[in-house]
Amino acid sequence: MDQTQEHAQNTTEENAHADLPKVLGETEALAAKLADAEQQVAQLKDQLLRKAAEFDNYKRRTENDVIAFTKYASENVIVQLLPVLDDLHRSLKTGKSANGDDPFYKGIEMVAAKFMKALQAQGLKPLDVIGKEFSVDFHDALLQMPRSDVAPHTIVEEVEKGYQLHEKVIRHAKVIVASEMPNETDQPTASEVD
Repeated sequence: MDQTQEHAQNTTEENAHADLPKVLGETEALAAKLADAEQQVAQLKDQLLRKAAEFDNYKRRTENDVIAFTKYASENVIVQLLPVLDDLHRSLKTGKSANGDDPFYKGIEMVAAKFMKALQAQGLKPLDVIGKEFSVDFHDALLQMPRSDVAPHTIVEEVEKGYQLHEKVIRHAKVIVASEMPNETDQPTASEVD
């Protein structure tokens, strides 16, 4: 090998050794950029999954809201019609004692039955309360009456009928509730009063 070739080879090797730190620095920089990019991709993927889950939850909530809205859309109208239903029932109660065989009474009875059937088709159900235990979720107590023939907190009389629309109570039943009989020892004696 001649001297020129040897010199060129030495120069190339020296340049290669001189460029080695530069190449290693660029490789480390590229590896760091790659790690940053992978971390950013992982963060964006996590955000995407979270947004997709939030959207699914929003969609489900919206669907449930629409179902509830359509299910209870007639609630306002039915609540306004309940006093009319009450009046029909009071008329029937009064008419039965006066003239139960009167054709007019029979006509009103049929109208009330059709009206109630139409309301029941919309999901209205009367609350059955007599003999049940008092519950603030379904009843409004107007009065407590001492009774020894039934357990305390038992409904003994219904003053105004309660109704629920599907599973929702739209009017609480107004009731009279049994209470415990007062003990004779609890009442003041004549000597205590004086």
